[in-house]
Amino acid sequence: MAFIRRRRLERELYSKERFSLLLLNLEEYYFEQHRANHIINKDCKDERKFRGSLKICSKSIIFEPDDNIQPIIKIPLRDCISIKAPEDNEANNPFTRNTSGGISVVCSQVFLIKERNVIAPYKTERGRTEHLFQLDVAWNVGDVVQTLHQLYRASCLDKMGDQAAMITAILQSRLARASFDKNRFQSISETLHMECKAEMVTPLVTNPGHVCVTDANLYFQPLNGYPKPVVQITLQNVRRIYKRRHGLMPLGLEVFCTENDLCSDIYLKFYNYQDRDEVYFLIATYIENHIAEHTAESYMLQWQRGHISNYQYLLHLNNLADRSCNDLSQYPVFPWIIADYSSSVLDLTKPETFRDLSKPVGALNKERLDRLVTRYQEMPDPKFMYGSHYSSPGYVLFYLVRVAPEYMLCLQNGKFDHADRMFNSIAETWKNCLDGATDFKELIPEFYENDSSFLVNSLKLDLGKRQGGKMVEDVELPPWASGPDDFLQKSQEALESPYVSEHLHEWIDIIFGYKQKGSEAVAAHNVFHPLTYEGGVDLNSIMDPNEKVALLTQILEFGQTPKQLFTTPHPQRIIPKLKSLSRTSSHSVSIAESPVSPNEESFEDLTEESITLAWNNIAKLKLENQYKIHKEAITGIAVTSNGSSVFTTSQDSTLKMFSKDSKTIQRSVSFSNMALSSCLILPGDTTVISSSWDNHIYFYSIAFGRQQDVLMGHDDAVSKICWRDGHLFSASWDSTVKVWHCVPGETLSNKKHHFELLAELEHDVSVNTIDLNAANTILASGTKEGTISVWDITTATVLHQLPCHSGTVFHAAFSPDSRHLLSTGEDCCFKVIDVQTGMLISSVTTEEPQRCFKWDGNTILSGSQSGELLIWDLLGGKVTERIKGHTGAVTSMWMNEQCNSVITGGEDKQIMFWKLQY
Repeated sequence: MAFIRRRRLERELYSKERFSLLLLNLEEYYFEQHRANHIINKDCKDERKFRGSLKICSKSIIFEPDDNIQPIIKIPLRDCISIKAPEDNEANNPFTRNTSGGISVVCSQVFLIKERNVIAPYKTERGRTEHLFQLDVAWNVGDVVQTLHQLYRASCLDKMGDQAAMITAILQSRLARASFDKNRFQSISETLHMECKAEMVTPLVTNPGHVCVTDANLYFQPLNGYPKPVVQITLQNVRRIYKRRHGLMPLGLEVFCTENDLCSDIYLKFYNYQDRDEVYFLIATYIENHIAEHTAESYMLQWQRGHISNYQYLLHLNNLADRSCNDLSQYPVFPWIIADYSSSVLDLTKPETFRDLSKPVGALNKERLDRLVTRYQEMPDPKFMYGSHYSSPGYVLFYLVRVAPEYMLCLQNGKFDHADRMFNSIAETWKNCLDGATDFKELIPEFYENDSSFLVNSLKLDLGKRQGGKMVEDVELPPWASGPDDFLQKSQEALESPYVSEHLHEWIDIIFGYKQKGSEAVAAHNVFHPLTYEGGVDLNSIMDPNEKVALLTQILEFGQTPKQLFTTPHPQRIIPKLKSLSRTSSHSVSIAESPVSPNEESFEDLTEESITLAWNNIAKLKLENQYKIHKEAITGIAVTSNGSSVFTTSQDSTLKMFSKDSKTIQRSVSFSNMALSSCLILPGDTTVISSSWDNHIYFYSIAFGRQQDVLMGHDDAVSKICWRDGHLFSASWDSTVKVWHCVPGETLSNKKHHFELLAELEHDVSVNTIDLNAANTILASGTKEGTISVWDITTATVLHQLPCHSGTVFHAAFSPDSRHLLSTGEDCCFKVIDVQTGMLISSVTTEEPQRCFKWDGNTILSGSQSGELLIWDLLGGKVTERIKGHTGAVTSMWMNEQCNSVITGGEDKQIMFWKLQY
């Protein structure tokens, strides 16, 4: 609960102070403060003097009394009639006796804030009044009055653009006259790398000052010394750093010292992108050696495979899409999930309980949508379907007003919203989002977290009285929630439910993905005002300062569409296969319908458990034996079903049969004088098939010890073969993959195999490797130029084609569930493709090429160019174990079905036998 946690921390740090930057107007700056007395009824019997601090701000004068009973006084400069330091010779000078350092402010209106230290709407006192302030340091008066006159002239300018320009000039002049105080360095031995001007961003507030980067720390020193003289971030603690757009400009930088949190340690906005990029570079260079950079694709892979929750994935996507808890115009956005707010029991097994995640909020009600579509069609360009956004500062504070009332007062000029328009009821809010003519808002992360304080009026705020006479108190919850904590718990359960896991990718397509912009957005009824999109307007190209200020105000207050993260359909989450419905489902299932009886596990379940156990212990792989059996590099390994005989092919043109029991070579066969590239054993262990660089595929009878058949299948070297269900798949450097139906010959007669060519999959360049999915319906191919193609074998059509690697693809293989495809190439990269969508979802850089591998979807066992066996945590993108192996590249690898036995072959002409030692 980043926002609420931040507010709580601020209260603890500054509990003695009532003043905060939220008392300023939006886009207003706090320049300086002076200790002073506020004198009431000067020279009268009831003269009173209040000690406090006088704050000079760009659009107002604020006096904060030390006595908490007294209200904070805010005097807008535009409402001032005169500001002066009376001269001693003036006849009616109220400061002539016993005082000096006085400033007189005559105004037509003042605001009284936090009287008796109670957070409430500001009180307004209208009518001409004079306020006398006596500064402790008398010689400051001249400078203060001069500054106030300057700011007063700016506030009196008719056009907002002119006002902003003059205030900016005053601010920049102040920043230029000051510099970072090097005495604030933590150590005198620190080396300064750069210093520049910037603003620290917190919700609704920007605070100007100086940024300093050394070899050890990042510093920010506020110009006004508020809330503390310097903010320090130790570079060693930085875990993540993001470039941000602020007001649709590429000027922001957010720094996190945590791995999994929305609450950053500092958010800076620079005055030019060159300064921003230089600070980013300095910090990123420092942390790049020990922090792995996460992309949307890497998080997607973790989410798909169930390693992070739906909630965590949405947090990461928001972060990557420029959403920040420090920027209310880009606050993290979460979906409405539940559509049932009237039942006494929430049933998460019924699809009707859930909102349709394939549609934006504005399209959930067909009648309202029809009206909006009609208006859209009649609208001149630029067209937009919705006149408001699904996330804006007003909507965020609508939900959080009970824990962040000062933010709402800041946003709405010292007032709360009308009581009937407040966040009064969950069901009422949902209904308005369905039916309201201008209400299309989504939710915020707080609805799926553990702090329910935003639903409770624990501060006892006076939020007004509704039309029926009822005071606005706690948020009214649906009948199925016993209280605020129970409501959040059930909301979390709904977010992580199977239904949402199956459909969340549809909502991601709308908010962060390919349905966010263009024709797909139009088709999905997901079109918002052009100003809300990144790149929708170039503020730098607008010369008129008034137009620029108006646009910026609209951008900040209206809300912004997240940065687009995906341009192709988002893959669906992998839902784990249920081992037994009787144990995992709340539905009643008969014994006959259940795949296994309630009290026993199937053989398949036990096999899956043993495989999981093996991969969890894959780092315990130990070398049992090694044998040098070839004269050149080994290219293929095949093992009989009982594990006793190992067949290998080599660039030395021979097929060898090695007995594991006797540890001897029992057969050595040469079909031609050219290299053999791969081998496999047909079911039944009677025939070995070898592919050759001489364009042929050879069939060898184990029982009769002779070549049984030859298939002259290609016009160039055959690089890889696969066999499934009577079908042979052959890849070749002639740029094709061929699919053959093979009818075996009768081994006791002269009848040969019969081959029927079923399909020819054409490529632009040589094909180096292929693999089949478990269902034998999809084939993946990798070429010598780095392209990965995914084919539908049933129709012989290409589904996806991606330029994944620069250089040859060495190896490609589907995950056991066939949802992902992993490939490796000479460019020293692992790439993961989502098979369903063809999206490249992960890329891991390796120190050297990995020639071959086995994987379970999460962990990779790879053979490297140098001969090591490496174990990779794919989701973390790092090596977890290195095992010394061959002298020279590992060129081929075999693993048994239980995944506890491995055989590798290498350029060193050896085969090595590995066994897991639990």
